Amino acid sequence: MKVLNRIRNFVIISHVDHGKSTLADRMIELTNTVEKRKMREQVLDSMELERERGITIKMQPVRMEYEKDDQVYILNLIDTPGHIDFSYEVSRALKAVEGAILLVDSTQGVQAQTLTTLTAAKELGITIVPVLSKIDSPRARIEEVRGEVVTLLNCTEEEVLLCSGKTGEGVEELVAELIVRISPPKFEYEHGDDLRALIFDFNYSSHKGVVVYVRVFDGIVKKGDRLILRAADKSFTALEVGIFSPDAIPRETLSAGEIGYVVTGIKRAGIASVGDTLFHSGSLLPALAGYMNPIPVVWASVYPESQDDFSELKQSLERLKLSDSSLSFEEESAGALGRGFRCGFLGMLHLEIITERLKREFNLELTVTTPSITYEIEDHKGHRESIYSPVHFPDDGSVKRIFEPWVKLNIITPASYISSIMQILHEHEAIAGDSETFGDGRVKFNVEMPLRELMRNFFSRIKTVSSGFASLSYNIIGMREADVVRLDVLVAERVVHAFSRVVSKRRVQEEAEQIVDRLCKILPRQLFVTKIQARSMGRILSAKKLSALKKDVTGHLYGGDITRKRKLWEKQKKGKKKLKERGKINIPHDVFLKMLRAD
Repeated sequence: MKVLNRIRNFVIISHVDHGKSTLADRMIELTNTVEKRKMREQVLDSMELERERGITIKMQPVRMEYEKDDQVYILNLIDTPGHIDFSYEVSRALKAVEGAILLVDSTQGVQAQTLTTLTAAKELGITIVPVLSKIDSPRARIEEVRGEVVTLLNCTEEEVLLCSGKTGEGVEELVAELIVRISPPKFEYEHGDDLRALIFDFNYSSHKGVVVYVRVFDGIVKKGDRLILRAADKSFTALEVGIFSPDAIPRETLSAGEIGYVVTGIKRAGIASVGDTLFHSGSLLPALAGYMNPIPVVWASVYPESQDDFSELKQSLERLKLSDSSLSFEEESAGALGRGFRCGFLGMLHLEIITERLKREFNLELTVTTPSITYEIEDHKGHRESIYSPVHFPDDGSVKRIFEPWVKLNIITPASYISSIMQILHEHEAIAGDSETFGDGRVKFNVEMPLRELMRNFFSRIKTVSSGFASLSYNIIGMREADVVRLDVLVAERVVHAFSRVVSKRRVQEEAEQIVDRLCKILPRQLFVTKIQARSMGRILSAKKLSALKKDVTGHLYGGDITRKRKLWEKQKKGKKKLKERGKINIPHDVFLKMLRAD
């Protein structure tokens, strides 16, 4: 019990790029968790993509020890992502802790994503410790932003702490204050060593199998214990238990209140799951409340460039699923593209990260279709069916009604940008709701709009017109009737399913012209004239011709009668005609990627 009173479990939550990982670095330095010679920036961001982009993608726990008043305290920190696409990672981390640092950038103030994660933390009854970061910046607005936080949390100014992750100023005071404000873990059941541990994440090792990340709520777990996953009803022997410091370090035991890992030895996918409870085999204790399954927001089909790589793609997705439980996929087949997988993602950034990881970590060349969302189709008999892919979307007029998901957005912006933002909202079929003043010269307002329009470069446009000062977060609010149609793209009079998309009927002409223009610029020329067309509602809406590659078949001739050259030109003409009739256009992999990025 004495050890339990010296444990503090907490997370850092904030908007993206507010300095979570930098603050975590300073805490690790302060507690000497990592030797100085081994320290580096973003020490908890182990993934190459995280370090390259400067964002946190995957939550990462770390155990630190700090001495205060002649007592050594155990600080278990879980560093969480800040982007809205990875809010599911944050929600899982929140259930494993008793406290949260609410980090707010003093140069930017409270942002929309801050409100979303704060609401989730409050619902779980977690202690909130408000902190202003980047106080060393010349652009810091400490008093103004402190006022925003005081209003938001209904706290006093003294409760809002100040720090700089860059210089380390205020970090030691923050760590000392965490020990005072955050409560130590509590037992729910007085059952001695009888184990109850929540799985909040897991990973896969080719040597050790599935490694589950656990928060122990009751009892003790040690190497060699016979354990059971309650939801999966799977027994195994703990091959190793340990802590994160931040590398995995084996320990004799993990006790109540601690955060660590258990090596299961299980090498099959689909057995371990986040939210499951770990017990000693034969235990009769009730399971802990788990997590809701994440709901995919964006769907895209992923095909191997060579069908010989299909099995490897399947294995790669299964491996990624073991480290990213929010990824979902199912096998599908589509004509010219062959066999592939229909994958569900939590957003456009999530899609981009997964496809990039498949390319880098597994050396796969992929074709990725245009992202889409889930539509519900109601036929004339009243039956409803979910459609995940534009390829299976019905022709215009063949169904009674179409429904699409809508989202509710929170937008926070300086008042001077409201008129520009309103113009964008109109273009994206959004409905603006109530607004209120938020802090010094800023406005917070609610907006409802189709998820389809949110995906159409909405984030980038809002950031552009607001010079980067506006922020937004969103959540799904349900299905509403939609006025949309399928737009197909034909190359050499053949439909390329990867380019098919569902668009608003009022914008279908504009979309058709844009996609034809774009494809005409990036598609390599063939040996014959290539038609590029966009078709919807039974007619061609836009078309262009890509000129043929020119080969000088008479270049080796000199002198002689003109008829010699005419014979060769005629032969070339017939060859091109035959090639056009028989030939199949080979669209390079980078064309699909360029079209995806352009969207």
